[in-house]
Amino acid sequence: MRLINECRPEIDSIPLTRSSLHASWLRRELCQRNAAYARAHDLPHVESYGEMATIVYEPFAETTRHGNFLDSSYRAILRRQDWKHRLEKIHAQAASSLPHSDRTWKELDSSMSSDALLMNVFCHPATLKSRVLRSVLSTEVRVLPEFGFKARVPLLNGRKDRTEIDMKLDTLLVEAKLTESDFQSQRWEIVEAYRDLNELFDRKRLPRQGERYLAYQLIRNVLAAHALGCSFCALLDSRRPDLIEACYRVLKCIRLPELRTRCKVLTWQELSRLLAPDLQSFLDFKYGIVPPGNSASTCGTTEQAWEA
Repeated sequence: MRLINECRPEIDSIPLTRSSLHASWLRRELCQRNAAYARAHDLPHVESYGEMATIVYEPFAETTRHGNFLDSSYRAILRRQDWKHRLEKIHAQAASSLPHSDRTWKELDSSMSSDALLMNVFCHPATLKSRVLRSVLSTEVRVLPEFGFKARVPLLNGRKDRTEIDMKLDTLLVEAKLTESDFQSQRWEIVEAYRDLNELFDRKRLPRQGERYLAYQLIRNVLAAHALGCSFCALLDSRRPDLIEACYRVLKCIRLPELRTRCKVLTWQELSRLLAPDLQSFLDFKYGIVPPGNSASTCGTTEQAWEA
């Protein structure tokens, strides 16, 4: 893109350990972008309470459009019951952070939702038609994605956990992040209850803080990939070097070389260069996501038109 993004502060010099700052800068940019996006397209929305007001969208009364989704992606979602069901996840902080509404606020209404971003991209009719994109994802078979996949990772006691993975695409498991602060932490006794932990990881090198393992979601997803014979991809924003670093800290602890080669880190920016033009424009203006080497459009402007 020719226009220079003026919304994003310079964060390259911020230490990787200060994850909250990286997340905060990105949230601030997305707040500014979505406020401009909602105004430009006259989209029904509200702002959350607090100093950094998050834009939360409402579906149109006609029900075939939603401000947080590209029209073509949203129509595809509504055509499949399992995808449509994903839209019903309740917004956990709605009671304390959002204005009262006759409609129950949903998690995917939020402009900060990584699940909404994931569905915008992978429910778009053109996305998985691309052989190049499928090759990048290491999934040659053209299949529909499954969101909120229950992996059921084996435990030492013979049972299986209730792990939910953001997306399963053929034999690829995907964990998507946007403004989340981290990959969550978990008590040591929960993590060490997984059957294959010691076989797959150099446990002493895994990141910990006191009695808790850090990056629990990554550890759990690698265990799931092994148990299911799948590959794993962490899909992140390039403006979150803290999350990228957290991924590599975990992946380098994998003992099995063959499993390590099945795990990768991919950014939304790298993925965006392979997407349809209308989706690229949507991601640029609403999220500031553009292919590597390009500059995102300035907040409130865009060089291309797209479906709202």
